[in-house]
Amino acid sequence: MQATPKRIYVDTPALLQSVFQSFSQAKVLAIDTEFVRTRTFYPKLGLIQINDGKTLALIDPIAVPDLSLFWQLLANPNIEKVLHACSEDLEVFLCVGQCRPVNLIDSQIIMSFLGHGISMGYAAMIAHYSDIELDKSESRTDWMKRPLTEKQLSYAAGDVEHLFNIIPALKADITKAGWLAAAKEESALMIERKFTATDESQLYRNIKLAWRLNSAQLYRLQQLAIWRYQQAKQKDRPIGFIAKDHTLLGLAKVNPESVAIMAKIEGVEALDIRHKGNAMLSVLKRINAEKNVALPKAIVRLDEYPGYKQNFKKVKSYLNELSSETNLLAENLASKKQINQFLSWYYKLNGAEHHLHLVDIMRGWRKNLFGDKLLAFVENNYTAV
Repeated sequence: MQATPKRIYVDTPALLQSVFQSFSQAKVLAIDTEFVRTRTFYPKLGLIQINDGKTLALIDPIAVPDLSLFWQLLANPNIEKVLHACSEDLEVFLCVGQCRPVNLIDSQIIMSFLGHGISMGYAAMIAHYSDIELDKSESRTDWMKRPLTEKQLSYAAGDVEHLFNIIPALKADITKAGWLAAAKEESALMIERKFTATDESQLYRNIKLAWRLNSAQLYRLQQLAIWRYQQAKQKDRPIGFIAKDHTLLGLAKVNPESVAIMAKIEGVEALDIRHKGNAMLSVLKRINAEKNVALPKAIVRLDEYPGYKQNFKKVKSYLNELSSETNLLAENLASKKQINQFLSWYYKLNGAEHHLHLVDIMRGWRKNLFGDKLLAFVENNYTAV
């Protein structure tokens, strides 16, 4: 039976120094964060939870804003950090501490390699390894409000108490399955993506129906998307609070000359025009005054490329066969997005041929396991229809 760690609420620099002296000697830590991000661009850190099996610290970043000891801990290569579904936690580490963690593994990724799907929840994972059913009623709490209630603190503590307790079983199972190195690599890949700077010039490609626009319209969409992103960062508001996708799309398509015309464009959000109409009009006027700009190339839709549907099915069939051979779920081998990423690169669509380093299937454990074989299969068996 697991011993219950001593729980400490850390709200002074002295307490922080004390608990981190202990944590710095640990071999493995269970870590989690609680944050709020409902009306802001950047996450607001409300609580940090750390458990080394002996001490479970609940660190109050509002009371103790100097978290340099925590960032040092995350960057310590001698300590393994285990987090669950930590994609958003990584954003906290990036935005709040500009800290890129080292020697981190995601327990959700481990569970995916053990056949539990790519997005197993924390409570389901704990239930799988124990008879504990967690109360998740505090998951939507306001972690910036003080004081935190005992129920909130107990909920937060549970996220690292139970996680630490199952780490030995997790490691034993993934080691026995033979996928520990791949799970570590997949965790590192997630960190790499989070800490890769956003290419603002490519944001427009993420806007639905952008493929319908010609090069001149795409340039307007590109510049509007850059403006929106910069406004969101500057004002610390979610991107959608600045302007909706369909508003930018409509303005890029029509190129209106006044706010009055903007309001009449189909699909444009009235609130966007009311609050940001003049600002967006200024962007369009600046674009119209530019000369000799390099326009984006028209977007080629992958799903309309000759033979795409047939070839996608062939790749899926190949991966399903490999799934049976490796005892990995097909979605672990490659998601639809990753298959499309591979096919876009193979077909040389929209500049993808210049970004081999971004093609997951052709790097790391996937490349070693099946990437080269899949490429040979593609080249030998594809027939454009």
